[in-house]
Amino acid sequence: MKRWLILLLVLFGAPAFAQQPVPVIAFDGINPLKLPKDLYLGEVTGVAVNAKGHIFVLSRGNTTGPAYAAAAAQLLEFGPGGNFIREIGKNLYAWSFGHTVRIDKEQNIWVADKGSDMVVKFDPQGHVLMVFGRKQEASDKETGPLEHPNPPLPAEEGRFRQVTDMAWDPAGNTYISDGYINSRVAKADKNGNWLKSWGSKGNKPGEFTTPHSIAADAQGNIYVADRGNRRIQVFDGDGNLLRVMTIDVPYDPAARTALGAKPDVAKVEASGAQQTQLPGAPWALCITPGPNQVLYASDAYPGRVYKLTLDGKVLGMLGESGKQLKQFGWIHEIACPSENVLYVAELLNWRVQKLTLHPQK
Repeated sequence: MKRWLILLLVLFGAPAFAQQPVPVIAFDGINPLKLPKDLYLGEVTGVAVNAKGHIFVLSRGNTTGPAYAAAAAQLLEFGPGGNFIREIGKNLYAWSFGHTVRIDKEQNIWVADKGSDMVVKFDPQGHVLMVFGRKQEASDKETGPLEHPNPPLPAEEGRFRQVTDMAWDPAGNTYISDGYINSRVAKADKNGNWLKSWGSKGNKPGEFTTPHSIAADAQGNIYVADRGNRRIQVFDGDGNLLRVMTIDVPYDPAARTALGAKPDVAKVEASGAQQTQLPGAPWALCITPGPNQVLYASDAYPGRVYKLTLDGKVLGMLGESGKQLKQFGWIHEIACPSENVLYVAELLNWRVQKLTLHPQK
C-alpha cells in the first residue's frame, strides 16, 4: 500500500479501529527451499530456524486417509541454502494435523499437533524426548472430531483440545496455547511437570477465543495471539495479565482477500462473532532475539506482517494477500532469527517465504 493512500484513509474514513498511520517497510521475498524429486509440500503450517540456520518446515503434506480426517503432518529439515536434509519423525504416532514447529534455546525441535492434541519435543538428532497430551484411542467407538461446546467442557490437567503452539521462558518453563477448544495457556517446568494453566473461553481480559500463537520475551513475559478477539494479551509467567495490545492501523477496504469474501468489519464487530478475518487479528507471533527485541505478527486480511515494540507500538508493516512472491496466503507461523530476516509459513500457497526487510528505504 502506498504511503499517500495510508494518509488518505486516515483522513477520510478508515474503519473505527484504524487510527495510526505507520511506515510501509520495503522488503524482498524469495522461496528458499529446494525440494527433491517427488517431495511436495501441503499446507505449510509451521516454520522454524535453528542456530545453524537450518530451516524446519511443518507441512500437511504426505497425507494418508480420506479427504476428511486424513493424517496430515510432515516435519522436514532443510539446510541454510534450502537443500533438503531429512524428514523427522516419519509415521510418528502423534502426527495427525500439524499446527506449529519451534526451536528452543538448546536447539530441540518442538511440534504442536492440533489433530492429535499433542506436543512433541525432539532432540536435535530427531529423537523423541518428551510428549505432552494424549491422542484419542483408535480402539474407542467414540473417537472422532472433538465437539466445540460453548462454554467448553472443563479443561483437564495434562490434556489438550486442539493445541496450537508453545514458547519458553529463560528458566526453561514451557507455555502451551490450548487452543481451539480449551482456550487457555498451560505451563510446565523444564522437566515436563505440569505446573498450572490459566484462561477460559470469552472476550474479557484474561479470556481467549482461539489462542492461536504464543511467544515469550527475554524477561519471561508471555504474548498470546488471541486471534478470535483481535488482540494480543501479555502475561507474566504466573498468568497475571500485564497489558492488552491491538493492531490498529489503516488498511485499504478495497484490498483483496486470500480466500473468501471480504469481511464486513462493522457487522462482525457488532455481532460479537470471532474476528479471525478482521484486519489486525493476530494469526502468528514471533519475538526476535535480543538485545533489542521486537514483535512480529501477521493477519489473514488484508494479509500483512506487522512490526511492533514489545509494548504494542506498531513500527511498520509489509505485504498483502495474493499468490506471488511478496504476497501472502494466510501466514500461519513466523520465524524471526533477526530483526530484518523473517521466514513465513503460508497455508494457502503451500510454501515458505524468506523475507529480507529494508526498513531504511
